[in-house]
Amino acid sequence: MTATEALTGRAPPVRGPRLDPRHVPLAVTTALFAAMFGYGGVAYDGFFSAQVLLNLLIDNAFLLIVAVGMSFVILAGGIDLSVGAVIAFATMLLAWLVERQGWSPAAAIALVLVLGTAFGALQGWLVQRFRLQPFIVTLAGMFLARGLCYVISIDSISIENESFVAVAQARVPLGGEASVSVGALVAVAVLAAGLYLAHASDFGRAVYALGGNEHSALLMGLPVARTMVLVYTLSGLCSALAGVVFASYMLSGYGLHAMGLELDAIAAVVIGGTLLSGGVGTLAGTLFGVLILGMIQTLISFDGSLSSWWTRIVIGALLFAFCALQRLFERRPGPST
Repeated sequence: MTATEALTGRAPPVRGPRLDPRHVPLAVTTALFAAMFGYGGVAYDGFFSAQVLLNLLIDNAFLLIVAVGMSFVILAGGIDLSVGAVIAFATMLLAWLVERQGWSPAAAIALVLVLGTAFGALQGWLVQRFRLQPFIVTLAGMFLARGLCYVISIDSISIENESFVAVAQARVPLGGEASVSVGALVAVAVLAAGLYLAHASDFGRAVYALGGNEHSALLMGLPVARTMVLVYTLSGLCSALAGVVFASYMLSGYGLHAMGLELDAIAAVVIGGTLLSGGVGTLAGTLFGVLILGMIQTLISFDGSLSSWWTRIVIGALLFAFCALQRLFERRPGPST
């Protein structure tokens, strides 16, 4: 007989498993995506197919890549407003090197990735070393990267390199009539690497601890300064890689590419259940956040009678709803022990 039974004269109630309140936004996101896909399958002919799902990944591969990097920054309690501008700079530099300077695509891509990584590392160092607000540092980075695009060229540069175009237009068959692009496969590989880093590495544990409470992370002996620099470095790398994928998607470089994409990335991460205050969230949620943004566009496209601006309206409404949901479950007490 337990102490509770002895004092009350009856056994304590048997409690079933309870869902951690922190996981509720992810559960809602997953259910919302399933409901939207189910609605599309009922409302529109040809919607319920494997290729429609794969097209969500193909058309949003660059967004998924940059959202993975953004997830780490937000999990660590930061923000990165420069990602869209870095994507544009990556497309412009890549197109300029390949088409105007005669570089091979492989060499140009390598340089773009190195510069993007270094740019992210510089921002992270400024945030960490001088204790500057990430919002201000990355806002300055956004203006800098976008301005550098126009230093290269004020006009769009089309990419006509045969090998680059061949890879960009290649499709990998998955059985039947379903296929995916190389960019989509790159996005899946980045997501898999992000899942490992976030949930199975010391770096991931340090990121969650830093976002939860920086002072406690310091007391635990975690490399707080290095982790803070690394999350922005990773975001810079993901942005540059997303720029390469975006260039293959558009087959051009342009200073106006990816305008506002940083807001889409933040929206995908938040809708995926990651707290803007840091410390709580999953990369799986980010995936579903990206897919939901793509699903909204696909439903509007299948409908045919709605303006594309309804995409922004629906995304705004979802952001309000998920922010309210997060606040609601932040205030609820956890399970009693």
